[in-house]
Amino acid sequence: MEPFVRHEGILAVLDRVDVDTDQIIPKQFLKRIERTGYEDALFFDWRYLPDGSPNPDFELNRPEYQGATVLIAGRNFGCGSSREHAPWALHDYGFRAIIAPSFGDIFRNNCYQNGMLPVVLPEATVREIMERAKARPGCRITVDLPSQTVTLDDGYSATFEIDPFRKRCLLEGLDDIGLTLQHEAEIAAFEARRPAWLPSKR
Repeated sequence: MEPFVRHEGILAVLDRVDVDTDQIIPKQFLKRIERTGYEDALFFDWRYLPDGSPNPDFELNRPEYQGATVLIAGRNFGCGSSREHAPWALHDYGFRAIIAPSFGDIFRNNCYQNGMLPVVLPEATVREIMERAKARPGCRITVDLPSQTVTLDDGYSATFEIDPFRKRCLLEGLDDIGLTLQHEAEIAAFEARRPAWLPSKR
């Protein structure tokens, strides 16, 4: 997993609440288990018209948001089903951090497992950042995990909280598999001591 330390990029505003995982990536794209290849499926029903052409009214299709790598949205982002494809699609599109007043619990945890930082800020702070970003299309934001701050290029800054364990995992690029492999020597030693009559774990 790619570590997350400090990221600077264009901020895209998705001024919607209760964006669920079925909107982030619709069900017809859940047939594959690979973690990549979902960029075009992201927000598919909002992003494209019935004829397959880009929907000019959808936020991420606006010229000023092309190349955006940080997304800010309304409360309860990522609610709904537990599909891990949702953070996969966001990451494939290029997003490294999502800012919102609150997240669906499973979605938030899936973000951590995929090297993407979900930043929780008070609703008033999210609104302030949104309005500043709307007033200056294409503005940039820096998300700094060690200092737990987000800073707009106009100088506006806010501090966020994060669980120390999650912070360490993101800084070191550790998902659950990576955490387990840190104990590879102890696991191998345990397996070597297993009595021969016990069923093999291999």
